[in-house]
Amino acid sequence: MSGHSKWATTKHRKAAQDSKRSALFSKLSRIITVAAKEGGDPSPENNSALAAAVDKAKGYSLPKDKIDTAIKKAFGSGSGAAVYETIVYEGYGPAGVAIYLDCLTDNRNRTAADVRAAFSHAGGNLGTTGSVAFQFERKGRLFVEKEGNAEDEDEFMMAVAEAGGEDYEDDDEQWIVYTEPKELASVRNGLKEQGAEVKGAELCMVPTTTVTVSVSDAKKVMRLIDKLEELDDVQNVYHTMELTDEVLEALEADE
Repeated sequence: MSGHSKWATTKHRKAAQDSKRSALFSKLSRIITVAAKEGGDPSPENNSALAAAVDKAKGYSLPKDKIDTAIKKAFGSGSGAAVYETIVYEGYGPAGVAIYLDCLTDNRNRTAADVRAAFSHAGGNLGTTGSVAFQFERKGRLFVEKEGNAEDEDEFMMAVAEAGGEDYEDDDEQWIVYTEPKELASVRNGLKEQGAEVKGAELCMVPTTTVTVSVSDAKKVMRLIDKLEELDDVQNVYHTMELTDEVLEALEADE
């Protein structure tokens, strides 16, 4: 276990998400609705998928009334009923960077056309099912404030181990803790019991290997990712691009 940043999220991505808060809130609400419906229970205490979705939404400051509305929509009827389905798309961006997309849609044909167009315009290629999935693995991810018992890295490392976490990384003002998907809730509770302030939790895909690219190619990949994240049906975009210091500096300079 170490604090080395293996799959760090960049300030560039956070800034992009913050600038599209309305669209982000819509996507988070959709995730909650689907999790509630698929879990068959409106209570996060009895629905682990819903608990993870709510934790993720809280991490991005989604208001409580919007969370409640999204849960109620899962059990509505008629025009208020949720009709979303989960779809995964896979492909390659510039410089051979693998791209994995989680989507929620009420129109499969529209989503497929939009995703295909984004890849095509950015110089990438939409692949078949399984074409890049083997380069990623599903993990749980927790975001913890650097305060109290979590302020000192040595103490926090012990807390993560005690809670059953797999690994962690330093992400500026917070820690990111990784877990096995089925252990997400128990690790979250374990950290909270030790006094850690858990801001949010989610299930995610992390690359098992990464690809080093030039700054120019990194900018092309980020343009593709930005285009994909603008699509309403795309919930999460994961990639295998290595975010070196040089790449991060170049991306932040373009903001």
